[in-house]
Amino acid sequence: MTAALASFHLLRPWWLVLLMPAMFLWWHLKQGADEAARWAQVIDPGILRALMLGSDRKSALSSHDVLFAAWITGILAVAGPTWRREPSLFADARPPLMVVLKVTPSMNAEDLSPSRLVRIVQKLSDLVTAREGAATGLVAYAGSVHLVLPPTPDNDVVVAMAQALSPEIMPREGDSLAGAVRLASAVLRDGSKGGSVLVMADAIAADQVPLLENLGASGPTFEMTLWAALPPSRLDSAQDLHAGASALDASLEAVLPDRSDVQAITTRLDRAAAVGDVAAEGERWQEAGYWLTPLLALLTLAWFRRGWVLGS
Repeated sequence: MTAALASFHLLRPWWLVLLMPAMFLWWHLKQGADEAARWAQVIDPGILRALMLGSDRKSALSSHDVLFAAWITGILAVAGPTWRREPSLFADARPPLMVVLKVTPSMNAEDLSPSRLVRIVQKLSDLVTAREGAATGLVAYAGSVHLVLPPTPDNDVVVAMAQALSPEIMPREGDSLAGAVRLASAVLRDGSKGGSVLVMADAIAADQVPLLENLGASGPTFEMTLWAALPPSRLDSAQDLHAGASALDASLEAVLPDRSDVQAITTRLDRAAAVGDVAAEGERWQEAGYWLTPLLALLTLAWFRRGWVLGS
């Protein structure tokens, strides 16, 4: 109860300005309804007291008072009282994910069967299936960076586009990971829905590490994960991947023979979504003005009393 009172506020407090004309109109009607005050201007007070039969039996509640109470109730309802939050009707169940996929000749190595690229795309297929309903986008990079697909909930399209990538279609060899992460982050910022970035690569060039460290200065950063397209036994000795993960402040995950790596990354992405919800990414204040509707209806019923409006 204390927490609710501490959180109580109005979503549209400017509607309270209407209380001022409502008070003025109520006062004006009350003055006009005072018959004794009107007759006192033309009749001697002593004679008026004798003529005003029953003037000492004034009703404690007049129709003008009920009208004023209804006005106040309606204004408060429209002002939007609230004290608790609820999930937004238009918020995604899960924030989008941008996948940054390395497409270079080294990804054709067969130490991951059938190849690093094919194996990591298979893992991507498992991941988007596990995140059913969430939007996934795709950025491919080598010596150049390309937005393959903006975030879409169509898992089949994401997997089909990833399967169509090969080193032969990339216009330039090399490693432009920093540019690819920058592009993926820009897409998420433009979408204004939060999200995460997943890098899928087998190696990171040394000159990319300082560039990755400087990415935070270009705008808001997102949850980062680095999925190493290497056999698990080689991951510990891959100092370039560890340096890249440190520069990105990313979690470094290995490609495992079972689905435990997919489950771990899915859990990490969902945890990032929960943190974003706490920060009100997918929540809104719950409208509570409708609770005043029964009171407003009860006050309105008073106008059905026979002769009250005219008799007051």
